[in-house]
Amino acid sequence: MKKEMICIVCPMGCHLTIDTETLDVKGNTCPRGAEYAKEELVAPKRVITSTVRITGGLHKRMPVKTDGAIPKDLNFKCMEELAKIELQSPVKTGEIVIKNVLGTGIDIVACKDM
Repeated sequence: MKKEMICIVCPMGCHLTIDTETLDVKGNTCPRGAEYAKEELVAPKRVITSTVRITGGLHKRMPVKTDGAIPKDLNFKCMEELAKIELQSPVKTGEIVIKNVLGTGIDIVACKDM
């Protein structure tokens, strides 16, 4: 069976066709497209961007994100973990908010000085 997708690794937006049985990819301009298509088919991952509560500053919410992609099926669990967090100002950009979130080896980091 063949599956079609658009590569999001770079601005080219290649239209990819992947054979779901052999994992043969066609339509990619660079090797990253083939790697993306295979990963997206077998074990999709996403970078999470969100906010957490913060006290002691001008704003009540602080932007955070994962410093890498986590398995897509953990997205909702990750959001539940973020809902439990309340930081105290000051917090610096890049500061780790949650280390090794859900055992993925990926950290949640602050995206703004607050």
